[in-house]
Amino acid sequence: MHRRGVGAGAIAKKKLAEAKYKERGNVLAEDQIVQMSKQLETFKSNLEEFASKHKQEIRKNPQFRVQFQEMCATIGVDPLASGKGFWSEMLGVGDFYYELGVQIVEVCLALKHRNGGLITLDELHQRVLKGRGKYAQDVSQDDLMRAIKKLKVMGNGFGMIPVGGSYLVQSVPAELNMDHTVVLQLAEKKGYVTVSEIKESLKWEKERACHVLDHLLKEGLAWLDSQASGEAQYWLPALFSEIISRDVTPEEANQMTP
Repeated sequence: MHRRGVGAGAIAKKKLAEAKYKERGNVLAEDQIVQMSKQLETFKSNLEEFASKHKQEIRKNPQFRVQFQEMCATIGVDPLASGKGFWSEMLGVGDFYYELGVQIVEVCLALKHRNGGLITLDELHQRVLKGRGKYAQDVSQDDLMRAIKKLKVMGNGFGMIPVGGSYLVQSVPAELNMDHTVVLQLAEKKGYVTVSEIKESLKWEKERACHVLDHLLKEGLAWLDSQASGEAQYWLPALFSEIISRDVTPEEANQMTP
């Protein structure tokens, strides 16, 4: 006995039902988008009102400024994106981070002959605060990191390398890959590293370790102490507080290289 086939009418009815479900789904999706847009506009309006009311606190208090930046990020607003518009005119944050960026560049250039273009975020923070004077607007390390990110967009060699619980700030366009980064992290505690330490800690071949260290020497990011007892030591001046703390001249630096 043959099974009866599905009629054309049933197929048409099924397609019509599917079309209605799809149309209803589209309507619901559009309604959700409209509601979300309204909520974002309300949030943005409230954020602008909040910024207007607390602008002095945002300018003066670094912790308050961080919280405000996080609030902005939740709705995709970047107060630093442009030097014009509501946020810049209301808060002056565009000018604040521009001026901070200039100060960061000045500090990094002044110390380049010592550290080759690498400086810890902690030291950069201390030197920027010292240069601003005690009556200037206070800045936090978060402020520095935001300003550095803006400098990085300009493509002038600025960037941040994670080391331990903080960062090294790079101010020169040197090509540093992951190998260089892990060697910098290894040298963090003592301020220097040796080929043997790299081989033992990272399980590298000697050629790989020497290649990385030679590159750091070439870029001026490391100094070689070939007179050290045992084996040569490769010092990272950005991590060596005793060298940083005293006034090392380029001539003294040259004496530490072969």
